[in-house]
Amino acid sequence: MQDQKTVAFHTLGCKLNFSETSTLSRILENEGFAKKNFDEVADVYVINTCSVTDNADKECRQIVRRIQRKAPESLVVITGCYAQLKPKEIAEIPGVNLVLGAAEKFNIGRHIAELAKGDSAKICSCDIEDVSGFNASFSVNDRTRTFLKVQDGCDYNCSFCTIPMARGKSRSDSIANVLQHAHTLAASGVKEIVLTGVNLGDFGKGPDGNKKHEENFFDLVKTLDQVEGIERYRISSIEPNLLTNEIIEYVAESKKFMPHFHIPLQSGSNKILGLMRRRYKRELYAERVQTIKQLMPHCAIGVDVIVGFPGETDADFKETFDFLHTLDVSYLHVFTYSERDNTLATEMKEIVPVHVRNERNKILRNLSYMKMQYFTQQHNGQIRTVLFEDHNKNGMMEGYSDNYIRIQTPYRKEWANQIIEWKI
Repeated sequence: MQDQKTVAFHTLGCKLNFSETSTLSRILENEGFAKKNFDEVADVYVINTCSVTDNADKECRQIVRRIQRKAPESLVVITGCYAQLKPKEIAEIPGVNLVLGAAEKFNIGRHIAELAKGDSAKICSCDIEDVSGFNASFSVNDRTRTFLKVQDGCDYNCSFCTIPMARGKSRSDSIANVLQHAHTLAASGVKEIVLTGVNLGDFGKGPDGNKKHEENFFDLVKTLDQVEGIERYRISSIEPNLLTNEIIEYVAESKKFMPHFHIPLQSGSNKILGLMRRRYKRELYAERVQTIKQLMPHCAIGVDVIVGFPGETDADFKETFDFLHTLDVSYLHVFTYSERDNTLATEMKEIVPVHVRNERNKILRNLSYMKMQYFTQQHNGQIRTVLFEDHNKNGMMEGYSDNYIRIQTPYRKEWANQIIEWKI
């Protein structure tokens, strides 16, 4: 009798990728594979890639090399955004056996069954314009917080971004399906759902990528708020122009939607926002933050920022720094601009030297640290609810308050996946 085949997964990039990796894992487990940790020897390794930055591309190559040294007889499957954007480039990496594009990743079981070690790398991909349909994904048993994918793709064309080329047109699950998944997750004991998508606020366009909204994100929020058993929701990231006052007002009154928003800014300079082809100006962003803080002074607000975009002068960067410094936000996710093939930004001439980009990144990361310290200190002495995760890290466990303050305390098994009232 043949031994059971084993598979190990590694995820690069965003929360959306984590939810999809979890779904790919369940697909293969249902087909008889046993799941292993990625640092163990497995028959098949699946790498779900990102291609937002150049580092993600390099990291994929490094991981394949490590697998080759550790398990040269194993099969290596690459999927995700990098696989859709550059399938031929990936297929040429020594050790790669299968490259699955956006339309084929959820058919992973069938493709692996047809593979044999020693065959030349097989590419299963199509033009992104031909990708349609919506594949629901969510993570179960991976984390206390579960990532539930409700939307995919993007119809925006920001000049720095490859995601529309990697994931296709904006399309969504139906509210009825999302509701069904939420009930399933509640029955499995999940306490918190993080709603994820590429352009979450654009929720409601049908799975065929039809431009017309059949439903909308606000209706989804109101519907999910009624689900019994789910105690917390978070909105992973939402564009400022799609974060409406009615959504903010609803979250402010909701017992289940947490006082926590993550809102991409990318630049505090209107000149740079224009070059990036973003769909708002800094004034609108400031207005959104002000509305949130008026209704929820305790609310955490995270910000995405890109430094070193072509044409960003010292004065433009100072404008961004000063804007963020005065803005009542809690933390920053800082990205150093990296050139991505086939984007409009690569045609822009005023290139910022890499060492300048790195220096600007460091300055904003320091600002982020100070912002989070200040935000946490503002809540000292307050009682907030904390959902603790079931991970024993050197005798410690951690969790997040409703407003996203990280709490660490000595490990107690009975607190795992429980919401505890906690004095900050």
